[in-house]
Formats: sequence, structure tokens, C-alpha cells
Amino acid sequence: MRRRVLWGLAVVAIIVVVVFGGAFAFQRKLVFLPSGGPLPAASEVLDGGRDVTVTTGDGLRLAAWHFPVDRSRATVLVAPGNAGNRLLRAPLARALTARGLSVLLLDYRGYGGNPGDPTEAGLALDVRAAREFLVRDAGVPPDRLLYLGESLGSAVVAELAAEHPPAGLVLRSPFTDLAAVGARHYPFLPVRWLLLDEFATERHVARVDAPVTVVYGTADSIVPPEQSRAVARAAGGRAVEVPGADHNDRVLLDGPALLDAVTDLSG
Repeated sequence: MRRRVLWGLAVVAIIVVVVFGGAFAFQRKLVFLPSGGPLPAASEVLDGGRDVTVTTGDGLRLAAWHFPVDRSRATVLVAPGNAGNRLLRAPLARALTARGLSVLLLDYRGYGGNPGDPTEAGLALDVRAAREFLVRDAGVPPDRLLYLGESLGSAVVAELAAEHPPAGLVLRSPFTDLAAVGARHYPFLPVRWLLLDEFATERHVARVDAPVTVVYGTADSIVPPEQSRAVARAAGGRAVEVPGADHNDRVLLDGPALLDAVTDLSG
């Protein structure tokens, strides 16, 4: 009997090690869900669009789309969420340019055919390269620059904004940190112990010296709405809820509430 118990415990221990080890080893495959290329030229997506390259601090050359508008009210740097590529954000760029805003659609490393593998530290370099392109190469004054982050991208631009404050910061469906949202979807795993990347949106926004607006859906099945509200409170910012909207509903991708939040900060 004792031998059977020991064997049973050994089997359980092996299963636990395999499950936890697999979760640790492959976690970034679960967090980052890129779509590759090739992608059309920016001018095919939107008249006047430009294919541009931003160079990161660690030497990667990342493709992006710049959609400048004459006499633009402001320029919006869009930091995407964890899935897809910049082509999925083309309707957002179209809607923002129609409101007189220039737009830069960035693809992180590993997304949209770009080189590299995504990590939290890597994405921080990517968004800094995008900002540097706008300020240095495109001549955008920092006080006319807005950041728009989608979900995971909210953490990316919140961290950027703490170091390089924008004219305004819009966060769409942000989570408090990656472990908090991960624990909701994987309650059987010690997520906070396993994660390599933190993406601490709530902590970063507390250090941001700029107006902040959080837009979220009340029916979000991926990021709990209470986490988005907590981010708004930490920022001392405005919370805009979209009743009945889930995480990837079109109304949150480029709907009136999101567009109004951006234009309201553009002055």
C-alpha cells in the first residue's frame, strides 16, 4: 500500500512538473499571437499612406505605416494588442485620419513580417523607436503626440508615457497587469510565479503626467471590466464604458467612443 501511495505521489509530481514546465516554456506562445506578412503597401490601404521603417535600440528594423494628414490636429501613435498585425488596425487609421489626425500604425518585432521575437522588453524598445521616428524624422512636436494602446498595448504605451509624456493617453480595454488577467483565464496555474513578462499597466499609469482616458466594454470576456476601471483610477483619468461591448467587438476597435476619446485629447 505504501509503495502504491508513493508511486501515485510520484505520478502526480511528474504531471505537475510537466504542466507547470510547459506553461513556463511556452507562455510567450500563449501571450503573443502575431500574424505575419506580406502586407500591402500603406498607399494601397489609405491614400497618402507611407511605408516607413523604425530602428530599435537593439538594431531591429521594423516596418510600420505612417498616415500623415495636412494641418493635422495631432498625431496618434497606435500600440496594438497581442494579436494580428497592422492591417487589422487599418479601419482605425482610416477613421482617425477622417477626423484630422495623423496616425502611425506600428507592428512589434515578430509581427507583420518584422524580425525578432516579442518580449516585454522588446516591445518597449519598439514603441520608443516609433516615437523617435515621429519626433525626429516626421517632425511631430511632442506636445502634439497622442498614444493609443490596445489591451496589452496599453501597458506598452503607459510605460512609454511615464518616461516620455504625450499630449494625451488613451487606453482601450487595459488590464491591471498580465498576471491578473492571466489568473482569470488559468486559475489552476500560479501565473504570477510563472510569467516572464509583467506588463504592469496599473503601476505605470500612476506615474504618467498627462491626461488619460480609458475606454472599455462592460461585457469584456477577456479583460475583466473592473481591471480597466482600476487602471483609470490609478491614472486619475476618465473612464468611458461601452455598454454590452466585448473585447474585440468592432465598436471598441474603431467605434465612436474610442474615436471621441482620442479627438477629445487632441485639443
